[in-house]
Amino acid sequence: MMNKAAMGGGGGGPTAAAAAAASQKQKTLLQKVDTDISNIVDNFSHLVNLARVNDPPVRNSQEAFQMEIRAARMVQAAESLRNLVSELKQTAIFSGFGSLNENVDRRIAEFNRLEEGTERLLERVGEQAAASLKELEAHYYSSALRTSHREA
Repeated sequence: MMNKAAMGGGGGGPTAAAAAAASQKQKTLLQKVDTDISNIVDNFSHLVNLARVNDPPVRNSQEAFQMEIRAARMVQAAESLRNLVSELKQTAIFSGFGSLNENVDRRIAEFNRLEEGTERLLERVGEQAAASLKELEAHYYSSALRTSHREA
């Protein structure tokens, strides 16, 4: 994963603002997908509930009208999903996901370097803590307090 990014190549990846814009667009599209799917499911469940047969003819005509409205809303939500799929395809074709992948590779390399530095720092802290503990143990075992505590 550190191929181009670690060697300093990778030319012309997106800026942080472009990456943030792409991330925001993705969130927006996912929210639209969730909304459209929930609209389809809600309208379908209302259609099923309205589809029962009742005796009063007035109520049946009201329910038929409501069913038409629900069906129209389902069609609108399905068309919206179709448009989202088209937009996602265009985004995949035109936005250059390769440059985004290069940016991800650079970030992975950066985080790997940070991880190595953090591990070295933790090793030094551990060594210092062990040395301090050894020094404190030596001081404790040679102290007058320990010897007077043992005699009592």
